[in-house]
Amino acid sequence: MISLGPPVQIAYADSDIFRGVDKWIKDFGAGPFFIAEHIPIKNVIYRGHPSELDITVAYGQWGEIMIELVQDNGEGPSIIRDLYPPQKSGLHHLAYFVKDMDLVSAKLVEEGYVLAMSGQAGENRFQFFDAISEMGHFIEIYEPIESLKYLYERVRSASINWDGSDPLRIR
Repeated sequence: MISLGPPVQIAYADSDIFRGVDKWIKDFGAGPFFIAEHIPIKNVIYRGHPSELDITVAYGQWGEIMIELVQDNGEGPSIIRDLYPPQKSGLHHLAYFVKDMDLVSAKLVEEGYVLAMSGQAGENRFQFFDAISEMGHFIEIYEPIESLKYLYERVRSASINWDGSDPLRIR
């Protein structure tokens, strides 16, 4: 098995991202959250076929790890709907930084994981592998490019000594 190292993010599908953010802040002490609505994603390939994905996300810090809440705004097949029908929520994926996405991707496929979706948001390429039967969720991989490292640091820094004010911020 390829060693992915520790995850950098835990992601949950959430049918109502604003309710989800409120719950994570109140019940688990995560936050603050940065929201990005209708993220433009290009070059989406879902289970081998060109597709579209319309998502809204919120990023917050929970201790040493980033929490991502993902809301599927679309109506067609997606990796969100692979696990949860509309109005249902739960653990969706663990995300990992990898130095060479193409190499890690090939090794994951070689080990039997199916590439469920790939796409690109800005300059960030990402891939999701189906690990549902083994782990109950997807695995996401992406390379630690500067814009992603900046996002992770921005979210982490905002959580340091956070007093609960301004809990939801525009990304």
